[in-house]
Amino acid sequence: MSDLAAERTDSWRSRAVSRSAEPARAAAEERVQRFLDAALELLNSPSGEDFTVQNVCDRAGMSLRKFYVHFAGKHELMLALFEESIRTTAAHLERLVDDLDDPVARIRTFTTEYYRMCRSGDPRDTEHRLPSRSVGNFAHQLLYDHPEEASQAFTPLVALLQRIMREAAAAGAIRSDLDDAQLAEVAGIVLQAIMFNAFATTITGTSSDGSPERGSLLWELLLGGLQGAPEGAR
Repeated sequence: MSDLAAERTDSWRSRAVSRSAEPARAAAEERVQRFLDAALELLNSPSGEDFTVQNVCDRAGMSLRKFYVHFAGKHELMLALFEESIRTTAAHLERLVDDLDDPVARIRTFTTEYYRMCRSGDPRDTEHRLPSRSVGNFAHQLLYDHPEEASQAFTPLVALLQRIMREAAAAGAIRSDLDDAQLAEVAGIVLQAIMFNAFATTITGTSSDGSPERGSLLWELLLGGLQGAPEGAR
């Protein structure tokens, strides 16, 4: 496993833990995880229970006082939960692509599986749970209102896609005239295309699931662009 799944020292989760004195760090880790687990259960609950700080505390079996030791409010809890979901997503995608040898197949798998996850909210073949689309809605709001926080949260996904594109370029499978900074930009553009296309289909009501056909169409467009269309289709 690479360092994608490792805890970043500047993450919202680590900040929440660090607000306790060092001797109490183990207990703080447990409390923060209980709050995150409770928030995730609440978001994924079919009961329609309101996502409030009080309800998170009740589900975690913890007091409001303990909550505010670690989080300034609901926004910080959502940021920590969002970062957790991104790390889980990146680790899942990394396991999938690292099982493949073909460099283009690795990028295709990343694209189509991440698209499916954005649409359905669940990874395949993993014991890890991911937040529902409520966190996806929060992600879109975060991208618009707090782009710096969003860019930090997406670091594991950008880094993974940048790595597999760099390896594909080195193998001559894709264009090789981009430096690392440009590859990072391209990775960001690809991630935007995946996420916002998935979000747009939710808005228009086009397909209610993570359709592999739609993911494949998006992949073909990303790979070949408009110039890849057959002559008669132009």
